[in-house]
Amino acid sequence: MGLFERDTEIYKNRDALREDYQPAQLVGRDEEIQMYQTALQPVINGEQPNNVFLYGKTGVGKTAATRYLLSHLEEDASQYDDIDLHLTFLNCDGLTSSYQIATRLVNELRDETNQISTTGYPRATVYEMLWEDLDETAGTNLIVLDEVDHVEDDSILYQLPRARANNNLSAAKIGIIGISNDFSFRDDLSPKVKSSLCEQEIHFPAYDAGDLQKILEQRAAVAFHEDVLDDAVIPLCAAYGAKDAGDARQSIDLLMKAGDLAREEEETVTVTETHVEAGRHDLERGRIEEGISGLTQHGHLVLYSLLTLHLQDETPIRSRDVRPRYTSFAQRAGRDPLVPRRMRDHLSELAMLGLVSVTERNEGRRGGTYREYTLDMDLDLILSALDDVLNDVGVHDSLQGHLAAGESTDENASLTEFN
Repeated sequence: MGLFERDTEIYKNRDALREDYQPAQLVGRDEEIQMYQTALQPVINGEQPNNVFLYGKTGVGKTAATRYLLSHLEEDASQYDDIDLHLTFLNCDGLTSSYQIATRLVNELRDETNQISTTGYPRATVYEMLWEDLDETAGTNLIVLDEVDHVEDDSILYQLPRARANNNLSAAKIGIIGISNDFSFRDDLSPKVKSSLCEQEIHFPAYDAGDLQKILEQRAAVAFHEDVLDDAVIPLCAAYGAKDAGDARQSIDLLMKAGDLAREEEETVTVTETHVEAGRHDLERGRIEEGISGLTQHGHLVLYSLLTLHLQDETPIRSRDVRPRYTSFAQRAGRDPLVPRRMRDHLSELAMLGLVSVTERNEGRRGGTYREYTLDMDLDLILSALDDVLNDVGVHDSLQGHLAAGESTDENASLTEFN
């Protein structure tokens, strides 16, 4: 008998729970799919494609809907001799400028023997290469910019839609599909870009527990053998997903983690609630540690400030009221405090990571619109990932009941006074 043996008791097709799996049908998104299909219809008509922007939190089906519809669009377009459709997918995570987007697009359009360097060219030269390559490709080009809110300047969102009007393109027709987790992304675009895009917006709301349960049932039917899952497993995974901002990806990951834990146990052929609870704890710890490890020191300081305020029942709290605590912590750590706007950026980043929840408040003309922040994760898990900050700043009195037994809390490390 070999060292490795194939497991066949739990999973029938574990890959059905992976992020790149494309189900035959999308569950819980009928209205959004219909709007999206209508927006893409000009492609089949041989017309100039629309620019479409999808908005919604992580895990609500934006990218899945895009893959689903574009795969059907590509198949259907192949039936028409006068339609030459080209799809380009680009994830903008890690790309912060239009220059980087443009060079990546050029390289996506070229074969591996004709790639260009991602630095060293004037931006105008990169755009010229992009226009030449697009016109050489000709036909209808749909360019998908996933996580487009990572791009800090909007030049590319002006240049692409205007390329034909500015006589940069003659043979190619361009359509942009932008996918954003940030609902305020469009508000930050310049007026000329908003006018140039003339995009159709589709908003993807969070899934509720019922939607998530249907999604999990669909995946489970493909992934697991019959009678492997206890009746309570899928409802519990769906309930946790609904609690975690209606995130389908987190629900599916939790179901897979529960299945993996069951598979690791000898003589276990059933996935139970116990596996779900253990899996949730493992996933949360991993997500928190990964998210916090990627923060800058100022990001750690903002998180530590919010953590201590939360323990003192001061949350939900406005950013202006977080600032005194953050300023004090930064000074103790030997760092110059950031200006208020940059501190707010770190709060937004924490919200994007799922560590912090944000509530929009509107008090009319007198009070205006503002945001309030509160922690959205297990406090002890967050605290376990902030060891370096505790060493740099000290232990705030509000943490005393949450420190692990035996952890140092000497008088020099304790914080009792704030500005």
